[in-house]
Amino acid sequence: MSNKYYREKIQTVGSKKGTNNIPIKKFKIVNEEGETVSNKVREILKNKNINPPIIEEESNAPRTKRAKGGSIRKTTTGKGANYRPTKSGAGMTAKGVRAYRAANPGSKLKTAVTGKVKKGSKAANRRKSYCARSAGQLRNSSAKTRNDPNSRIRQARRRWKC
Repeated sequence: MSNKYYREKIQTVGSKKGTNNIPIKKFKIVNEEGETVSNKVREILKNKNINPPIIEEESNAPRTKRAKGGSIRKTTTGKGANYRPTKSGAGMTAKGVRAYRAANPGSKLKTAVTGKVKKGSKAANRRKSYCARSAGQLRNSSAKTRNDPNSRIRQARRRWKC
């Protein structure tokens, strides 16, 4: 029996987070030959407070940072368009909203309120809220965008009837 033990990474549990929002990693304890050790040896190591070093498989692939939440392609042409072209009011299409919600479970994203609505209804309040937000975006944009009637923000506001 060898005296050297190592921890070999099995998997990273992504959805469950430990302290400080760090993903929980699962390991198995192996000996020098790479054989998984028995529960008895694992208990002895635990009782003696021995934490074996981690063996990680070396990978030549570059590490990439993943964005939070799923993203969708910003396409404005063709059958699979997720966004409207500027000329037809900018913003997302119904198909784009469905794609976004599929990529981001729990999302409450909805399409624009474009029709006639009753005063004080949920849709009217959504419109009022959007108009207030987009007015701020318009105010903080460049003078060229602010004064261009065909800019994306102006077209979107027109579509929302702001």
